[in-house]
Amino acid sequence: MPEHLSRKKREWDSAAYHHISAPQFDWGKKVVARLTLRGDETLLDAGCGTGRLTEKLLQLLPQGRVVGVDLSQNMLQTARRHLHPRFAKHITFVAADLAHLPFRAAFDGIFSTATFHWVPDHNQLFRTLYDSLRPGGWLEAQCGGGPNLARLRKRFATLSSSPRFAPFLANYRDPWVFSDAETAAARLRRAGFIDVKTSIEPAPTRFETKQHFCEFLATAVLHRHLARIPDSLLRQQFLAQLAEQAAVDNPPLELDYWRLNLSARKPV
Repeated sequence: MPEHLSRKKREWDSAAYHHISAPQFDWGKKVVARLTLRGDETLLDAGCGTGRLTEKLLQLLPQGRVVGVDLSQNMLQTARRHLHPRFAKHITFVAADLAHLPFRAAFDGIFSTATFHWVPDHNQLFRTLYDSLRPGGWLEAQCGGGPNLARLRKRFATLSSSPRFAPFLANYRDPWVFSDAETAAARLRRAGFIDVKTSIEPAPTRFETKQHFCEFLATAVLHRHLARIPDSLLRQQFLAQLAEQAAVDNPPLELDYWRLNLSARKPV
């Protein structure tokens, strides 16, 4: 794949994401609450996005540091603008693929939310996270898992195979990996982690209007699918049909989110 196309594939509309990502932020705050920190650790925020949760980590680390890693340059630019004025001495940003991190025994802990399901090879992902931790270091993370968005995925698979959208989407493979808790635990142990704990929890998320529903799908869920549809009007029609179907659900305009929680530690 040409480099400019590869860059386009991994990029996000970071300004829009910063605005609409309240669900991800709320889930992530619960993961932050699971942390027990001294305040002087060096942490990796794996998939830092626009930095909203990175800020929460930095507030807990008055003598510590955070390295925020993301594959998207747009996300990193937004995070840098958001965090540098207050935390410049405590934050570093690195553009990198989480499955191929440039670190060895560098971190006391790794934090991540709403990111791992975008990485196609979880065996490789967990190996590089393990290598990035210092002995005794910990991993605390959450991502999509189990039956995450099963209802929505069924609907857009059907819509993608319809005559109007099939030329663009019929052969497109979804970019996510939604592991169940048992599979994720086995992969973590194979990578070398101990004290592994994994669980799946429901996180249904409702939207007040069809417009908000469509904006969220376009920015946070289906942006890679929509990028394959060259006509903007056709993209809007694709989203509108999904919203029409969701509007008659009970409750209406609800996304059937499920979160996979991951906790593990590297041996001393």
